[in-house]
Amino acid sequence: MIDEEPVTVHRASDGPGLYAVFGQPIAHSLSPRIHAAFARDLSIALEYRAIEASAEDFVGALAAFADRGGLGANVTLPLKQHAARLCLSVSERARQADSVNTLVRRGEGWHGESTDGVGLIRDITGRHGLYVRGRRTLLLGAGGAARAVAFALLDAGISELTIANRTPERADALADAIGKPEGVHTRYWSDLGQWGSFDLIVNATSAGHGRMSLALPPSLMAPRAVCYDLSYGRASFGFLAWARSAGASHAVDGLGMLVEQAAEAFEVWHGRRPETDAIYAELRAYLPGDAED
Repeated sequence: MIDEEPVTVHRASDGPGLYAVFGQPIAHSLSPRIHAAFARDLSIALEYRAIEASAEDFVGALAAFADRGGLGANVTLPLKQHAARLCLSVSERARQADSVNTLVRRGEGWHGESTDGVGLIRDITGRHGLYVRGRRTLLLGAGGAARAVAFALLDAGISELTIANRTPERADALADAIGKPEGVHTRYWSDLGQWGSFDLIVNATSAGHGRMSLALPPSLMAPRAVCYDLSYGRASFGFLAWARSAGASHAVDGLGMLVEQAAEAFEVWHGRRPETDAIYAELRAYLPGDAED
């Protein structure tokens, strides 16, 4: 478990509240930079740390954070479902998805929220001006973030959802949790080339973080399809390169989703939702390479 140097924003004589992001790996996280920008814009005092914790370390790391006065936290790979187990209460969205990416201290325990799904929809429809309603959709992955965005995509009106995961049991468990067998299907990863084509393909796997290839066939791509990777920066390059080569009309990384879900979390903690365009533009310029069309 490694504590990175905290980002601190001060306001007048008020002491800063303590917040953090937990995950593994975490050194690459842009969350401290994002929340520092939000706090400056809204004149809110906070200290925000990046704390590396494995699934085995997380219980102790979160308890130590609470003992230091931690008021809220973001949670990323691979801890979102673990976080759901540690909460005394969760929102309806978090309960549905069995995934928590935002923690807020309430009394002697943690309340869990899920802001990933709303962050994805805000980015696709608001920032990029794309529609999801009526799209036949393929979701690659069935982890914590995938679970959250699956429900959000269905709520936004996609026509059909197919879920694929290298461990098929996890895809089946997600489909069972959604409970809409008429519109939600699972497929084996080995049958990729036999599924037909999709209007929206969302990559929620962690393959890009390990520089692994997904080896996707171009036959998955419908005309004018949109491809979206929940990862950003170099972790998204492989999937987005495949999307462009296969003829996607738009290939978009998850930087905007990261910013939008962070804004939702910030509002949970502070009761005020920050403006997101400025920090999105700053981070887009900061990240290496061209990560979206």
